[in-house]
Amino acid sequence: MVKERIGAAALGRIFGYEPLYVSGIISRLGSASSVFDLSAREADEVLGPHSKYRGKINRAAFEGAAEELHRLESMGCRFIACTEESFPSLLRDCPDCPAGLYYRSSSSAEELFSDRPAIAVVGTRDISPYGREWTRKIVDACSQAPAKPVIVSGLAFGVDITAHLAALDGGLGTIAVLPCGIDDLYPAAHRMAAERIASSPGSALVTDYPPGTSPVAFTFVRRNRIIAGLAGCTVLVESKASGGGLITCRLADSYGRDVFALPGRVDDPRSAGCNALIRARTAEAITGLAGLGEQLGLGRYELRRRKDFRSLVEEFYRTRAGASELDSICSLADMIALRRGIGLEELCYLSGKPYNEVARIAVRLESDGFICTDLTGRCTINARKS
Repeated sequence: MVKERIGAAALGRIFGYEPLYVSGIISRLGSASSVFDLSAREADEVLGPHSKYRGKINRAAFEGAAEELHRLESMGCRFIACTEESFPSLLRDCPDCPAGLYYRSSSSAEELFSDRPAIAVVGTRDISPYGREWTRKIVDACSQAPAKPVIVSGLAFGVDITAHLAALDGGLGTIAVLPCGIDDLYPAAHRMAAERIASSPGSALVTDYPPGTSPVAFTFVRRNRIIAGLAGCTVLVESKASGGGLITCRLADSYGRDVFALPGRVDDPRSAGCNALIRARTAEAITGLAGLGEQLGLGRYELRRRKDFRSLVEEFYRTRAGASELDSICSLADMIALRRGIGLEELCYLSGKPYNEVARIAVRLESDGFICTDLTGRCTINARKS
């Protein structure tokens, strides 16, 4: 098996951008390593005498891959060949399956890529408060399912990182597919989250790119096939009319996987992609949390009844504020819950309270983790409290 992993890693470096070559070689020879045992004549028969890859199939490539895997192992990174039994079966079924996957995790390949359900949650980097709230709600609903899924995404800003962190907070495993080599990380701003993923049971950083691959526009597009291929279904939370999330969904659809999308306002650019997929019947609309688990293939179950936002606020401040102040806090909390992105001036108008009082209450709600405010003073519920 060590020889097979070395062979697959070497093939991945040679044919990485044309995975159909790899599947053709393995289908013909029965293994990834066999090609490196061929004579010159036999290699010509498999690849063709004029193949541009003919000179790259040699012992040097095999030995270089062996040294590379040994070096990665000392860094806590591992590699699994597509011919291994524990390789993710859903990804193996894809016509453009990679030769193998590099991964960093505290769990074994058997634990990571077992037959547990996998759901991809993807979307725009320019996430809205609505998108952040519903990303967490969707993942939280998944965490309550009898069949606990692993959440797959791309570690990017916006929907991706929100889904990863919601999964970890909910006790689910999560797999982050990188647009670069396993010896690199993108985006660097998510290094702490990446370390948390790599050290959490059932979670991993994954890529099919060999070490030394830098993240460029093309690598982001190609890695989307890994996200779609690892998951039994894909959920698009928010997307503009074009973007990586849409590409992932269309790949998932081409693999015969189920696709779901969260509808949004018709005039919101961040929902244009979702609405287009639903209109084209490529995706099924997510219209609520009730029954969502069954939609996603996680079984039928009742969601836990959660306290509404006002009840959480009232319970928290009951012993921390006087009766009059408590009423003001709860009243403003209600307005913020009903109007995502409401500004302080509008809160003043609706409540009839002076600006300094509204601003003071907003600061208090934010410092206690109930709301978030942006630089323009617009208020939204903290997604973790929704």
